[in-house]
Amino acid sequence: MLKYYNYDIVFQEVPDEVSLAINLTNCPNHCEGCHSPHLWPDEGTLLDAAEMDRLTALYAKNITCVCIMGGDAERHLVEQLAAHLRQTSSLKVAWYSGRTLYPSNPQDFDYLKLGPYIPRHGSLKSRTTNQRLLRRNGSEWEDITSRFWQ
Repeated sequence: MLKYYNYDIVFQEVPDEVSLAINLTNCPNHCEGCHSPHLWPDEGTLLDAAEMDRLTALYAKNITCVCIMGGDAERHLVEQLAAHLRQTSSLKVAWYSGRTLYPSNPQDFDYLKLGPYIPRHGSLKSRTTNQRLLRRNGSEWEDITSRFWQ
């Protein structure tokens, strides 16, 4: 089961999008220097299709994207939620994963952030980051990580 700790409307996670960012718990990655260790325990509110519908209905007029933050312990459930969003809304779908694996159905996502946080490489804002933010362009993926660099 996917569970979430909290959510917020954000402007920086996905360039050019107003996103409903949902912070999932039960993170298996436990990256050194993690800024969100409170997301490691398996606790929180159940995030299933009905809850996703409830959340997106609350903010549908204010957002352009849903950004799923985490969920690496149950990737298949994240993929199911992305497919559900694709079928039931016109919102874009982003996934921030701490892993480097593409989803089995990448066409259900518009954006993917892939890669663990490695302190010596920095976050997406660092030119030396190992993490990548990708935007789907048809069947191709474009690396837009540089959009975070100033």
